[in-house]
Amino acid sequence: MIDIDLIRKQPEKVAEGLRKRGKDTSLLESFKKLDDTWRELIKKSDEIRAQQKKAAQDRDQEKGRELKEQLKKLEENVTELERERYILLLEFPNIPFDDVLVGPDESHNKQIRFWKEKPEFDFPIKDHMELGEALGIIDTQKAAHVAGSRFYYLKGKGALLELALVQYAFETLTKEGFEAIIPPVMIRPDTYERMGRLTDSQKEERYYLPKDDLYLVGSAEHTLGPLHMDETFMLDQLPKEYVGFSTCFRREAGTYGKDTKGILRVHQFDKVEMYAFCTPEKSEDEHKKLLSMQEKLFQGLEIPYEVVEICTGDMGPTDARQFDVNAWIPSQQTYREVASCSNTTDYQTRGINTKVKTVDGKTQFAHALNATALAMSRTIIAILENYQQKDGSVIIPQVLQKYTGFNSIV
Repeated sequence: MIDIDLIRKQPEKVAEGLRKRGKDTSLLESFKKLDDTWRELIKKSDEIRAQQKKAAQDRDQEKGRELKEQLKKLEENVTELERERYILLLEFPNIPFDDVLVGPDESHNKQIRFWKEKPEFDFPIKDHMELGEALGIIDTQKAAHVAGSRFYYLKGKGALLELALVQYAFETLTKEGFEAIIPPVMIRPDTYERMGRLTDSQKEERYYLPKDDLYLVGSAEHTLGPLHMDETFMLDQLPKEYVGFSTCFRREAGTYGKDTKGILRVHQFDKVEMYAFCTPEKSEDEHKKLLSMQEKLFQGLEIPYEVVEICTGDMGPTDARQFDVNAWIPSQQTYREVASCSNTTDYQTRGINTKVKTVDGKTQFAHALNATALAMSRTIIAILENYQQKDGSVIIPQVLQKYTGFNSIV
């Protein structure tokens, strides 16, 4: 969540941030009304407590009972207003950095570089599903009978390819100082809210288990951050960098008919994720490092990609700055997102109360960043399509062959 004092003291800055994102600034006025009412009730509560103290000194029991009843009703109203205000506060997105591209949607994103020339084929190419089905490594039809649409089985060498990608990512990143984590894939609603990932507008995207009052996570990020909830780092503990692996669950609400063929946009997928805590002064440097790790992984796989700067209208709500890495998909003759990289500044750490002690002994909220290392289904799509051969086989990227134990899928 954003700093409530920022809303109170610099409302125009918050309004500008909302406008840049294409959001209705009426949210600001609605919050201000609630906050003003809450502050007024707090003031009245303090006045009644002062009157209670005087009534006790005067031994006026009747007045004391009357004031007690008034305070009880006020406190009930205060509690209700606090919850309403908190829910509304969660709807405020992070404030973008001043130099972030301003635009309403993805059409205003900007390519800042690309790596490796696109492959040329001297034969009719196939998409990932044609390849996967012919090679017997992807089965969406049986998955649809078992679990419904937009699920899939990875079979045989396809499953081994995913495990190789996980090993490759973990080995690469742990050598760079990241600590390996296998986090929970379920999360309590209050923790999810504190991570800024369970606003009313986001709930439709989440899978909820009402009997257990738990949500399935949409990314390892969602439970990696709370690993340091309500904790304070010492300066020499930062940066703290994690690489986590988890299954992810997303409804992909509103995407019916869009990219629903194959395994590009599914309800369940596996992902290796990076998450880092650092001081506010170092967060932009840390952001560059996470992006460089993403590029290192895809360069190792030798898959053509572009790096794109994301505009304000297309950024995630928790982000102050975001980059995407998009891999070349030959069958679509375009780049498609395979990884995102976000600096959330103190937006998430304010919610989960993660701080750092400064040199002068004071504390401030740490900054947190998250970045996809490898999203398995999308990376597998990129490998199948870019490494396909004329005979229908697929060559395994050389960097993965020591993990797979084979150099092609035939």
